[in-house]
Amino acid sequence: MRNIRLWQRVLGLARTVIENVVFDEDDGVIVVSVRPRKGARRRCGRCGRRSPWYDRGQGRRRWRGLDLGEVQVWLEADVPRVSCAAHGPTVIQVPWARPNAGHTYAFDDTVAWLVTQASKTAVSELMRIAWRTVGAIITRVVADIDRQVDRFDGVRRIGIDEISYKRGHRYLTVVVDHDRRRLIWAGVGHDEATLRGFFELLGPARCAAISHVSADGAGWIHSVVEDACPNAVLAADPFHVVKWANDALDEVRRQVWNDARRDVMLPAGREARRNQQHIAHPVKKARYALWKNPEDLTAHQAAQLAWIAKTHPRLHRAYLLKEGLRHVFRLGGDAGKHALDRWLSWARRCRIPAFVALARRIVRHRDAIHVTLDTGLSNGLIESTNTKIRVLARIAFGFHNPDALIALAMLSVGGYRPDLPGRK
Repeated sequence: MRNIRLWQRVLGLARTVIENVVFDEDDGVIVVSVRPRKGARRRCGRCGRRSPWYDRGQGRRRWRGLDLGEVQVWLEADVPRVSCAAHGPTVIQVPWARPNAGHTYAFDDTVAWLVTQASKTAVSELMRIAWRTVGAIITRVVADIDRQVDRFDGVRRIGIDEISYKRGHRYLTVVVDHDRRRLIWAGVGHDEATLRGFFELLGPARCAAISHVSADGAGWIHSVVEDACPNAVLAADPFHVVKWANDALDEVRRQVWNDARRDVMLPAGREARRNQQHIAHPVKKARYALWKNPEDLTAHQAAQLAWIAKTHPRLHRAYLLKEGLRHVFRLGGDAGKHALDRWLSWARRCRIPAFVALARRIVRHRDAIHVTLDTGLSNGLIESTNTKIRVLARIAFGFHNPDALIALAMLSVGGYRPDLPGRK
């Protein structure tokens, strides 16, 4: 009796009767014969409902358990079938493993915890399982967590963005909860159909409860949110709005550089061409100085900007327009709205085509920008989540199946990371 209790504690077997423990010398493994306790028998393996006996199934079956030192442990038991009213003939529920799994709860949870800390290669080597088995296990663990918790409970303010997870334009659409600061959903694709799938899971009542949605300026996000969430207001992400200004500034820089290079190619004396080239070359090198925030400039970059102000006034004016738009979001509130109106007036008459076009784009998204200025919402949380997903994909050395990557992301940044067996 003492040995049986010891094996129960060592193997972490609850509600389980240990019938025998043998060492298989041929395979070099420990085989533990087990069966569920009487009160846990004859339950459907999928829903846990008590069901009548159906047949003996396919005989005895094995499950991989956690190793004891260098020796593998396998649980062995009969797996009869019951006739479930909802699922038909189904293998009985066993207390040591998930349905349709070849590993025990303790083994699955250990792998799920390890894969959030190390690469799949390291986990597969440590646990002595195949590369694809790691993805199957974490997908199974996440599905089990989703059956126990409601990730969408109390969702009010969300952020939406897409992330590239593989070459060949493979994207995920990612949704985060701003209030609880966690990932709540991810789906394969970055189009209206993918996002509509999320709102269908959310349901009409919870869609109506959403008050704020932050996103970049993608039209497919805005159209779906307007249809699915009648009470939500859209907030433009400050990072993406300032990025539009950076793109316009870089377009002006390239134009100035190309004009200066064209002047160098014109027939002129050697000394004149040398002077013109001296003017053209620094414009190419000033890209990061123009992009960088003024407070972060090095002494050399500050000197580059001072040189541009003297030699290329149009490019310097474009730089000031970019900084003016950044200032709008620093102010926020009514002061930010007033500054935005003044910036639009300046951009419309600046005679720089790239910023005139940007002003028209800002006008189209003015309502969303006003929401951002009032609430301070941004996609900073979702950009941080995307960075973590990229790191996870790189640590894991890629995934053949995007569902495995989504499962790993939900484990790592979804707020419900499993504990190691025996620890809380």
